[in-house]
Amino acid sequence: MARPKQVLVLEPQHELKFRGPFTDVVTATLKLTNPTDTDVCFKVKTTAPRRYCVRPNSGIIDAGTSINVSVMLQPFDYDPNEKSKHKFMVLSMLVPYGMTDMESVWQDAKPEELMDSKLRCAFEMPLENDKAHEHASYYSVQSSSIKTEHATPPKSSSASLDNGEVKKIMEEYKRLQADTQRLREENKQIRENDGLRKRKLTATVADSSPSSVMASLATREEGLSTRTLALCVLFFVIGVIIGKLAL
Repeated sequence: MARPKQVLVLEPQHELKFRGPFTDVVTATLKLTNPTDTDVCFKVKTTAPRRYCVRPNSGIIDAGTSINVSVMLQPFDYDPNEKSKHKFMVLSMLVPYGMTDMESVWQDAKPEELMDSKLRCAFEMPLENDKAHEHASYYSVQSSSIKTEHATPPKSSSASLDNGEVKKIMEEYKRLQADTQRLREENKQIRENDGLRKRKLTATVADSSPSSVMASLATREEGLSTRTLALCVLFFVIGVIIGKLAL
């Protein structure tokens, strides 16, 4: 009894082409499409299993979907006078009801349930014109890459900071922010207390000598100037750090 017609659509339909050079693995893609409303099992076989690696070589294609099969030809010594006799076969069948084991499905399958498609293998070497074009493209890309490297301005020293240094700078910045806030609060407290001190000074100025009053004022002014200078230095350090991060 003849096998039923293949329900899967193969791309390509009749021939897998492998383009050299064959000093490395060469891959051809086989697209399998299931246009039906039923899931289909598939299995890919070859007459030269040691020369090819197929992934995936079996599986299930859901209804209305496709799958790409990678056929990888292993490196070999290519002889242009030798024609390829390698062939591939794509077996398929409708997924049976209650299937649990893929391997047992193929073992128990009846011939009238199986569908198959055969493909030839063809080996091609690039033409001399293609080689020249590939070399020209390669050197063009290399030249563009070199120009881009020369055109790129050197990176600033801040760009070489690693994550650890950035983290330390940020921690120092936060600490300085906290110190700045503390100094602001202290300065505010000094200004609030300054009025009270002036009133107390006014109350005692009548009983104090001029020299003692001037010494007290000088001491207070010196303390305020010291705090103001520390605050200015702190703001300068914060500005330097922020500028460094912004570069």
